[in-house]
Amino acid sequence: MGVAAFSFTVPFTRVAVGGLSPLFIGSGRAVVASILAAFALSLTRQRLPRGRQWARLAVVAAGIVVGFPVLTSFALTTAPASHGAVVIALLPAATATAAVLRGREHPPVAFWLVTAVGAVAAIVFAFAQSGGPGQLNWADVLLLGAVVAAAIGYAEGGLLARELGAWQTVSWALVLALPLMTGLAALSMAQQPPSASPGQWAAFGYLGVVSMFFGFFAWYRGLAIGPMAKVSQVQLIQPVLSICWAGLLLGESLGWTTIVGGLAVIVCAGVAVRVRLNPLRPKQNR
Repeated sequence: MGVAAFSFTVPFTRVAVGGLSPLFIGSGRAVVASILAAFALSLTRQRLPRGRQWARLAVVAAGIVVGFPVLTSFALTTAPASHGAVVIALLPAATATAAVLRGREHPPVAFWLVTAVGAVAAIVFAFAQSGGPGQLNWADVLLLGAVVAAAIGYAEGGLLARELGAWQTVSWALVLALPLMTGLAALSMAQQPPSASPGQWAAFGYLGVVSMFFGFFAWYRGLAIGPMAKVSQVQLIQPVLSICWAGLLLGESLGWTTIVGGLAVIVCAGVAVRVRLNPLRPKQNR
C-alpha cells in the first residue's frame, strides 16, 4: 500500500512543477502534511517522544520531510518523470544498506545478490524508458542526494515506528520540521507567488496529503514489522508503477519493454522478500 501511494509521487511532482516553484512544492507539501499530523496527534492525545527520540525524529525529518521532497522537486524541473524513477530504482538497495548499518540486521549473501540484480534491473528498466542514461547532470546529482536522504529517513523511521508507532513517527517528524518548512514556503511565495492550474494544485494536494502523510502509515508499519532490509525490497516495484503512471498521465512514451522490464523487476522484488534473513544470535560464554 505504501509503495502504491508513493508511486504517484514522481509523476505528480512533475505535474506540479509546471506551475509551482520547486521550493514551494518541496516545503508546501510538508506544511500541508504537518497540519494534518498536528491535528491527528492532538485528537488522539499521543504522548510526547522522550529524550533521544527527538534527535532520531530530527534524522527522519531531515531525510523524508526536507531532503527527499525538496531535492526531487528541483530535479524534476528539468528531468522527465520516467528519468526521475531512477531514484526509486536505487532506493531499495540504499534502504537495505542503511537498515543493515543502523538496525544491525544480518542478511545472507543471497539477499545481497538478489538486491543487486533487482537494483540493476530497475535502473536499466528506468533508463530504457527515459531514452538512455546520458551524462550525469545536476538533476542526477540532486536525485542521488534524494536517494541517500530517503534511505536514512526510512531506516531510522522504521526503527522508531517500533517504539512510537508508524503514523505517530511520521507525524512527529512532520511537526518537528514545521517551523523550517513554513519559513521555506513563505520565502518561496515571496519570491514567486503560486499560480497553477486546477490539475497542478490537485497534484500538489496529493503530494501533501498522501505522499507526505498517509502513505507513510503503511510504509513505516511494514518497515517496523521487518526485517527492514527485506521489506524494503518491495519498493523495487515502485519505478515500474511510476513509469506506467508517467505514460498514462503525462503521455511519456511506453513500449513493449515496459512489460518485460516490469516483470523482471517484480520477480527480483518477490525473490528478495522471500529470502530468509539470518537472525542475530547472542554470543555464548565459553
